[in-house]
Amino acid sequence: MTSPDHPTAPAWSHIEEFLRAHEADRIPHPGGTLLAHLTRVAARLADWGTDSAVQTAGLCHAAYGTDGFDGALLALDERATLVDLLGDRAEAIVYLYASCDRAAVYPRLGRDETPLFHDRFTGEDHTPPEEDLRAFLAITAANELDVFVHNAELAARYGPGLYELLSRSRTLLPPAAWQDWQDWHHQRPHLT
Repeated sequence: MTSPDHPTAPAWSHIEEFLRAHEADRIPHPGGTLLAHLTRVAARLADWGTDSAVQTAGLCHAAYGTDGFDGALLALDERATLVDLLGDRAEAIVYLYASCDRAAVYPRLGRDETPLFHDRFTGEDHTPPEEDLRAFLAITAANELDVFVHNAELAARYGPGLYELLSRSRTLLPPAAWQDWQDWHHQRPHLT
């Protein structure tokens, strides 16, 4: 995270140390390691102009595991550790991202005016504030784009569905995010 292209990168050095201490640099992931992926996601979010809490959440979005990635770096009863590291807002975004039951939530996004989120950890439904929904979608867009760029098989299997989801939700995405997705989609005509 020391790239001069991302002025917020030095502020992330303590988070990167935390991720290394939790072996994110040893966990395989499309494009190298989980740490490399997390770093690219945070950098993409910075490029898209998201605020620092969203970028920081992007850097740690897999801390509790996700519906698509089982490897958790922290247990849910350790949320206070992440709050201390990231702050309340960024940790809440990480939790929202990690807790999302994708099979229940994705079909609702962009279709329901106030989409219910199903928390896969608690089994409860809730409606996140628009600011949190925007953060969730930005991280989703950055995460999946990075995965698809580095794994053609996953891109072929899940790319069309994610593109459709983001198309329905594009008014909640940063404009640069939607542009990157359109560019990626048009470079891969076999996915249409």
